[in-house]
Amino acid sequence: MRTPLPKHTLVWALVAAAPALAGCPSLDPMWRQEKAQAYQADPQHADGLAMRAPPAGTVAFRSLAEPAVATGRAEDGQWVRTSPVVLDAKTLARGRKKFDIHCAVCHGVLGDGESQLALNMSLRKPPSLHQPVYRDAADGYLYEVVTHGFGLMPGYARELSEQDRWAVVGYVRALQLSQNAGLEQVPPDDRSRLDGGAR
Repeated sequence: MRTPLPKHTLVWALVAAAPALAGCPSLDPMWRQEKAQAYQADPQHADGLAMRAPPAGTVAFRSLAEPAVATGRAEDGQWVRTSPVVLDAKTLARGRKKFDIHCAVCHGVLGDGESQLALNMSLRKPPSLHQPVYRDAADGYLYEVVTHGFGLMPGYARELSEQDRWAVVGYVRALQLSQNAGLEQVPPDDRSRLDGGAR
């Protein structure tokens, strides 16, 4: 009389046979379907490449924002002239906080390029953000520099969210205004006070 197999041996035998029961991967049509690999040649396209360039205006998959907010550029590819984000007191306060953490160490707390770190830079010192070239630049350009960096300056896309980057741009504009404002830009009540103090 034959002894029956123990239950655990039977279970292991079924587990071992499962791949064979499910079908061999080399024979499964889903494993053999035609597909293009990265950097592979493809005669179906005019340029002969399997990889396709994303359509113009494509936004990074982690971004839920509209293209102007995500990239700083309008649909025609030009930098947006003014920030697409509403600049209220809360946004400017956040911009100041982020600027003080990430930007002031090189550009100085006033954005004038005067900082302890800048004094020790021998190659190229950070520029003053009050120069006409930066005051006249589009907000989208400043956003792009904060995002991707420029020259020796690194990009801050990992450290700052899109909203934070726009907040920094807004705060830079506030700094520029604070250091380059004319008397005609001061509200009338404050202007009279300034006029009185100047005498």
